[in-house]
Amino acid sequence: MPITVVATDGIFSAAAEKTMFAELTASFLRHHDLAGNAFITPNVIGEISTIPKGRSFAGGTSNDIVVVELKVPSFALASPEQKAGFIADATDIAFKAAEGRHPRERIFVNMVYAVDGLWGIGGKAYTNAELGDAVSRANAA
Repeated sequence: MPITVVATDGIFSAAAEKTMFAELTASFLRHHDLAGNAFITPNVIGEISTIPKGRSFAGGTSNDIVVVELKVPSFALASPEQKAGFIADATDIAFKAAEGRHPRERIFVNMVYAVDGLWGIGGKAYTNAELGDAVSRANAA
């Protein structure tokens, strides 16, 4: 489940990036009731990409930005409460990680859902049902 953070250079320190990514991962797992799941936890992956100052935009003009994007199977964070909880947490986590260098109102969070059957892990294309089964087996172990 990739988490991608895109931010204008200089907003996050290297130490804050590591802490932020760990906290985003924990938030996703917690809101999806999968904290500690042996199958899904190592498959929450991602990156933090920085954009040079002057090369990020908001409102059509050069602005510093922070974007947190979560790509998940269509059954993940299914309820409105789960979605809202993750978005609130992700915003808080990024705001804290910015240590006063970026305003909360320019932190954007979105989720993109993968088409059923197009989720690949280790060369295997998983359907939603297969992912659910793998998660359930890991919970039972």
